[in-house]
Amino acid sequence: MTAPSPTEQQAIAAAKSASTAQLLFKCARLVNELALERLRLATGQALRPAHTALFPLIDLEGTRLTEIARRAGVSKQAVAPLVDELVAMGALEKVPDPSDGRARLLRFARGSDGRSGLLAGLALLGALEAELQAALGGARWFALHDALSALEPLLESWKAEDPAG
Repeated sequence: MTAPSPTEQQAIAAAKSASTAQLLFKCARLVNELALERLRLATGQALRPAHTALFPLIDLEGTRLTEIARRAGVSKQAVAPLVDELVAMGALEKVPDPSDGRARLLRFARGSDGRSGLLAGLALLGALEAELQAALGGARWFALHDALSALEPLLESWKAEDPAG
């Protein structure tokens, strides 16, 4: 495999810089990295992006491991070690599924590392957002929020209708 030529590198760089989706991916990654570093400094908790990627997939009342894996688009075996780490950290707990005694649900644990930790993490994100809003200006920040608020349900509906999804 050869390295891209200078012409290919320029074409790739131009396509990436022209892509709004690419910019959205990069900004999301950078915000996530900033938030995780601030969380680590504030609490000593060493969460990784792979951990936080699971949080939106877990319902507050609990979600089965197989459903978390399905929502993530990966195998149960790929998600299980991350879930086990979150359980060991005290962020998640395994509880019996009331609809099937043989099954287990994963939910945010009661206590400082679970539900309280989730609220603390959201507060940390709020503080980071306030800084970003101050740096960008309120009008631009609210326009970004409005655009993303409109985009999210659109993408959800497209995903639901996508036969490949």
